[in-house]
Amino acid sequence: MLKMTPTVLKNLFSKSSTRMYPFEIREPFPLYRGELFNDIDNCIFCKKCEIKCPSQCITVTKDKESGTGTWTCDPFACVYCGICVDVCPTQSLRMEPNHRKPSASREMIEMVGKIKMPKKKKAAPKKAE
Repeated sequence: MLKMTPTVLKNLFSKSSTRMYPFEIREPFPLYRGELFNDIDNCIFCKKCEIKCPSQCITVTKDKESGTGTWTCDPFACVYCGICVDVCPTQSLRMEPNHRKPSASREMIEMVGKIKMPKKKKAAPKKAE
């Protein structure tokens, strides 16, 4: 007990090592990936992000009858590796440099948008001989 007394007294009168998050927010590191964001207007619901996600936190569903698609992400399962951002063909996924808000309940991020067909490349015209 007496061995601990100097450490306790030192810590009582020194500056705190922690921050009062979420009231004090530290600037992110230069390579900080941040929060996952999907620009649903550019999403074509191709499922590449769902297939490549190592933590399987992304779910993409299409409803061809109504012409809508749903993109769902579980932020508590996400490891923020950025693989989904790398494989997205339309760059609708990106990492925002901000912190995720603290939450007492597990809420899913769900976005609904219109399904757009990817632009097809036109075949080169055949040359007449």
